[in-house]
Amino acid sequence: MADNQKTPAKSNAVVPQIWEKVTLEGHIIDSLLLPKVLDLILAMGGSFEFEEVEIGKKQQDDSHVVIKVGAADARLLSEILQQIAQHGARLSDQTDCELEAVDKGGVLPERFYATTNLGTEIRVDGEWIPVTRQEMDCGIRYDRASKSAVCIPMADVEVGNLIVVGHQGVRIQPEQRPRDGNPDVFQFMNSTVSSEKPKHVTVKEIAQAMREASQGTGKVLVVAGPAVVHTGSREHLSYLIREGFVDVLFAGNALATHDIEQSFFNTSLGISMEHGGSIEEGHEHHLRTINRIRRAGSIQAAVESGLLTDGIMYECVKRPIPFLLAGSIRDDGPLPDVVTDVLDAQRKMRELVQGVSFALMIATTLHSIAVGNLLPATTKVVCVDINPATVTKLADRGTFQTVGLVTDVEPFLRILRQELEE
Repeated sequence: MADNQKTPAKSNAVVPQIWEKVTLEGHIIDSLLLPKVLDLILAMGGSFEFEEVEIGKKQQDDSHVVIKVGAADARLLSEILQQIAQHGARLSDQTDCELEAVDKGGVLPERFYATTNLGTEIRVDGEWIPVTRQEMDCGIRYDRASKSAVCIPMADVEVGNLIVVGHQGVRIQPEQRPRDGNPDVFQFMNSTVSSEKPKHVTVKEIAQAMREASQGTGKVLVVAGPAVVHTGSREHLSYLIREGFVDVLFAGNALATHDIEQSFFNTSLGISMEHGGSIEEGHEHHLRTINRIRRAGSIQAAVESGLLTDGIMYECVKRPIPFLLAGSIRDDGPLPDVVTDVLDAQRKMRELVQGVSFALMIATTLHSIAVGNLLPATTKVVCVDINPATVTKLADRGTFQTVGLVTDVEPFLRILRQELEE
């Protein structure tokens, strides 16, 4: 071989052995859905080839792309298709979904389709059927009699239920950038977290969303932690409930206990709400508070008897709005209204979140993440916490539509109240 001749370089690239066509439609360019799909394919070790590309010429026009997705084996291809489906990539050659009957109560079939919080449809007898009660981390139950499909948690499936298995015949409708030309804090892909965001502007838009919901366009859910009381913000949240800006309240034993403790003793966890110092035997106040309410029978009974005359829980009863207090292994007492069975609490929450268009989560990590898992992607979510990790965790666990505000509770609720009072 001559000195100037080179041996061809050996390629380490894996040659795809199996291919599948997928279709992407809609505003896939400006919503960055197409680049996300292509990045995922490559990152997971797959390949792609464009077969059809039609880009919308005007802002309001849809785009249409058909892509051949390749992988070294069927298992990898299935994993890739599963991931890109969450961004709207559906199989081009669609067939009906596969259904399998549950053979043991509380146990989904081995290959069950795991839902996301994005709008989903399944194909049965050639017809696309919308899945209701959209929620992440569930199965999809199909009822032949009513020709309806619904998200169902694992614990609630019964023997004989028909469950969607695999990914064939399932399509997801990804959230796309709005086309009305009026950007706001809730727009698609705007869920960044920063302690330096222009908070007053954001709070103004939160107030507007709550005001619109109170006028009949949806329901407002507030998920609150005990810091609302500890930081002296109780009256601000009480005002929101009293004036009709809150339709549902989720919390734990702690929020309700310390709220009522302040009504009885003007302390929160034994700390004076007047001078901020400790009170003699103040550490007993929350226990004595719980004991009084348990003697009364319930929070509502305490209000009706005149025992409880102000505060967050008082306003919930007087308005009235539904509230759900979910228990914890750490709870003292707990209050008689606390739901101590976690599965029962989840079921009650699922009922109460129906119709919620806006969720405000304040200073509670575990409750925020738990409730976020129950909400569809169409629900606007705002998470307010002094710890940026709380907001990040909520988004990382799938509630990607979350707008985060890293700030203390009291100034946030004070400014929010001022905006709503105008």
